[in-house]
Amino acid sequence: MQLTFGDAEGMGKRKRTRREIFLAEMEKVVPWAALLALIEPHYPKMGRPGRQPYSLATMLRVHFLQQWYALSDPAMEEALYDTPVMRRFARLGGLDNVPDETTILNFRRLLESHNLAEKIFERVNAHLARKGQSLRAGTIVDATIVAAPSSTKNQDGERDPEMHQTKKGNQWHFGMKAHIGVDEESGLVHHVECTAANVGDVTQVHKLLHGKEDTICGDSGYTGADKREELQDVEAAFLIAEKPSKLRAMKNKRERKYAKRWERRKASLRAKVEHPFRVVKRQFGYIKVRYRGLAKNAAQMYTLFALSNLWMARKRLLPVVG
Repeated sequence: MQLTFGDAEGMGKRKRTRREIFLAEMEKVVPWAALLALIEPHYPKMGRPGRQPYSLATMLRVHFLQQWYALSDPAMEEALYDTPVMRRFARLGGLDNVPDETTILNFRRLLESHNLAEKIFERVNAHLARKGQSLRAGTIVDATIVAAPSSTKNQDGERDPEMHQTKKGNQWHFGMKAHIGVDEESGLVHHVECTAANVGDVTQVHKLLHGKEDTICGDSGYTGADKREELQDVEAAFLIAEKPSKLRAMKNKRERKYAKRWERRKASLRAKVEHPFRVVKRQFGYIKVRYRGLAKNAAQMYTLFALSNLWMARKRLLPVVG
């Protein structure tokens, strides 16, 4: 890779920025070889007539940069022009080699058309399991609402038909719901399911289990999970939060005291399920769906949670890697 004078000057500065540190860490913890081998059979081959494709390694790195910094296709192209650190990470030699927004779009569509985002998520988790980072003990389940545009000022004159609204507390939300199953030991996401926002959390529990749980933890939105038909063969203990109204209704003060103590214990077990959501929403800036339809947004969620798993496990992986 040939660097420009500006890139070379940037590499010589003494203090590294947070972005440089972040990308240096991710360079070491992402299982590049395994992911490239997964995508390579579906990627256009060099030497064919017509426009030659960009390096697969470059396009995958650009795709991940999009997820880490919540950039649209045009914004990603501009960031590669503006930011030498990103160009170096993407292994681009200079400004003449930057892929345009259409090329970036086509690479994402290639991943979507071959269901590769979910496979990337599975390949990353297999890599983490080999490193001893996923113990597959109990599972914590939770869901979060991701807002979608509710405006009808678009070509079709309607909201996304695959998104729906739901009421949470006293507020209405329109969008998608991301359901996750998290390993209670490592805090890593092992299952992801995306639905419209109005789908009940408890209806998705069976899709979030790996099958070897000894416990299943969830908030009060999962009340009655143990009685659902699709979960009758599950032998794990259900540790579901009690509804506050039921605690307030207890007349015996001693019983209420012990019940609250037990609820605090269950809450401490559930705390790890919030970490992946925090990484995706705060660290990676994912607060709104970017595309229309569940399939495209679900593909992005798989990629985001694969990258969040690597981010959360990076401190444990770095000594092994380097």
